[in-house]
Amino acid sequence: MGGVPTDQPPLSLPAPTGPPPPGSRTVTTDDGVPLHVEVDGRAGGDGSAPLTVVFSHGFTARLAEWDLQRAALRDRARLVLWDQRGHGRSGWTRLTAATIDRTGRDLGEVLDATTPTGPVVLAGHSMGGMSVLALARQRPELFGDRIVGVFLLATSAGGLVQTGVLGLAITVIRTLRLLSLYLRFLQLIAPLLERFRRRGTRLGRRVTRRLLFGADDADLANVRLVQELLEETPYPVAMAYYATFLDHDETAALEILRRVPVTVIAATHDRLTPAAHGRRIAARIGDNAELVVVPGAGHSVNLTRADVVDTAFADLLDRVDSSLRNAG
Repeated sequence: MGGVPTDQPPLSLPAPTGPPPPGSRTVTTDDGVPLHVEVDGRAGGDGSAPLTVVFSHGFTARLAEWDLQRAALRDRARLVLWDQRGHGRSGWTRLTAATIDRTGRDLGEVLDATTPTGPVVLAGHSMGGMSVLALARQRPELFGDRIVGVFLLATSAGGLVQTGVLGLAITVIRTLRLLSLYLRFLQLIAPLLERFRRRGTRLGRRVTRRLLFGADDADLANVRLVQELLEETPYPVAMAYYATFLDHDETAALEILRRVPVTVIAATHDRLTPAAHGRRIAARIGDNAELVVVPGAGHSVNLTRADVVDTAFADLLDRVDSSLRNAG
């Protein structure tokens, strides 16, 4: 898929093997990064559809993380799924473009290229939800007109590292003015770590189980599946994005989302984007937001509680349909 910018050494990116599936296409961004996109679901003979859902996946994952929701919704709407830059089948970027601000613009370009007309619902998990919020800040005119609904799953509008041990460590590093040096160090050692990296280890499964699953929603098959998915993304990609999570704050964008029906899914045992972040998002949006808190689940709630997530998604589409009928 297209090369990398000349100011960034080429990376050997682990990615899905074999040819892209039917319905695939490439959207090239304004800075030259090829993004892998797949189109699925309900559409007319001319490619039109009454409603399109655009899915944005989480950090170090790829569009396959939405497979269960893809299967549940393909008979109801046209579906567009994409791999964020540096992930899955998409191309890489220079380090300075590994930001939520940039992935928000990427989402806008995917939307423009694949769905230039018609109503759209945006769905985002974790970093994908952050990309949705970034797009709302960048292009607020889309919301309420083209974008008629938003589904936010296990995500945050900001403040991810303000509390706990990590929050204290980052505060100390910032106070000592060592943050940029620390982040640069991570980026420098990442290629070396990647060279000697072992995937599929028992330790990796334990870390995956701890961070991505909840109190009672993990089984070995699902843990292995998520571990394999997340370990596809190489360390240089992962570490390039760390800085953007430290500074992520799209709270102001939540005001834009008040224009459309929104569903927020939060999991009580999510250790990456705790449920409090979902509650704050829903509270800030107000009456147009429906909050679904999933007891016992962790960050991979769309996999381990697919029935709850799929039902909430279908309910959102019902609200969107009702809103469109009333507007018509």
